[in-house]
Amino acid sequence: MEILRLVLVFIHFLGLASLLGGLLVQMRGPERRIVPAVVHGALTQLVSGVLLVGVLEGPLDESLNHAKIGTKLAVTLVITVLAWINRKKPTISTGLYGALFLLAILNVAVAVFWR
Repeated sequence: MEILRLVLVFIHFLGLASLLGGLLVQMRGPERRIVPAVVHGALTQLVSGVLLVGVLEGPLDESLNHAKIGTKLAVTLVITVLAWINRKKPTISTGLYGALFLLAILNVAVAVFWR
């Protein structure tokens, strides 16, 4: 089961890279939009995160901070829904772009700093 946990963590990091990478490449551009990397990264983070919690609580029987997991899930759901709803629009507002970027950074901060 430990190898499954490591594979899920790896996939989770790939989702983060896709999400943040899709946002960062547009930082200086005149117009911003939801590129497929953002949607796929958000969905990858959502699915791999839920599976990771299932593996940790199930077979590995680890004690988890449910408030932290719930916060990360809520932030990821908001990112995913915003990206999904706006994925077909030719451009998005600077406010939406900023919100997505800050929410993604917030999720990383919660993962790192909340013990």
